[in-house]
Amino acid sequence: MDVIHYPEDPRPVAWHQPVLALGNFDGLHRGHLKIVERVGRRATERGGVAVVLTFDPHPTRVVRPDKAPKLLMTTAQKLEALGQAGMDGAAVVRFTREMSLWGPEEFVQRVLVDWLRVAEVWVGANFLFGHDRAGNFSLLRLLGARHGFRAEKIDPVRYKDFVVSSTRIRRLISEGRVDEAAALLGRQYCIEGTVVPGDKRGHGLGFPTANLDTPNELLPPNGVYATVLLLDGVIHPAITNVGVRPTFGGGTSVVVVETHVFDLDRDLYGRRVRLAFVQRMRDERAFDGPASLREQIEMDCRHARALFARLSL
Repeated sequence: MDVIHYPEDPRPVAWHQPVLALGNFDGLHRGHLKIVERVGRRATERGGVAVVLTFDPHPTRVVRPDKAPKLLMTTAQKLEALGQAGMDGAAVVRFTREMSLWGPEEFVQRVLVDWLRVAEVWVGANFLFGHDRAGNFSLLRLLGARHGFRAEKIDPVRYKDFVVSSTRIRRLISEGRVDEAAALLGRQYCIEGTVVPGDKRGHGLGFPTANLDTPNELLPPNGVYATVLLLDGVIHPAITNVGVRPTFGGGTSVVVVETHVFDLDRDLYGRRVRLAFVQRMRDERAFDGPASLREQIEMDCRHARALFARLSL
């Protein structure tokens, strides 16, 4: 997938008749994928290219940094997922304070018309844009008619009684309800990172762990989770502790992500891995010593293996 950035990169010559998915797309959940799939179909029908436009940083980071959410994905992770979803190209707008003052008409003129020369633009039903979020879909359609592009929207996607949204998914993850978040995402919530050396206490207990240094902002609350580790394209069942290791931590407030991978005897230091959260198992708590902690970890492993057997992992 070709990636360009505004304002420094020109639109590629090969981007003929761009059909554009426009939004933040944090998490690339079921609702986002509906837009992406429609854009891919329309691009094929009209012989154009399927392009996604997104923003970096997230506009809230610039406009209201005190209210900015912890994101579900890094920009690199989002672009990778969009490429896997079938997009031909991605246009990343470097969002600035100056840009936040643009009215809707200026954004459409500068970015959609002058830069990308779009043929169609697809957005979610509640898409807002421009200074003070003054632009809505009706205005986008009016501006599209003026500038010669088609504007369309996708109705919200619902799961059971809920509208699927990044905000709802963030809340579920923040509450430890990772299995419910997965239902809205269409896959387990994942973080990525590099395995780094730890203090080897897990190894001393008979349960060696991989400590993950991750750029992802949003972690589920402290506790023990059934997880899977993706390494070299292979899925490995595991359990993961997110927390401060109160049995040994000495009052530290630094949150550590450490994963015990079942039946894997390999040195993972320096390896890039992806960790997916399947289900929360229990809260993190302090034990009265290594023996009690070891007994609990053995129980956690049994419960996780039973879960994975039911899921046919």
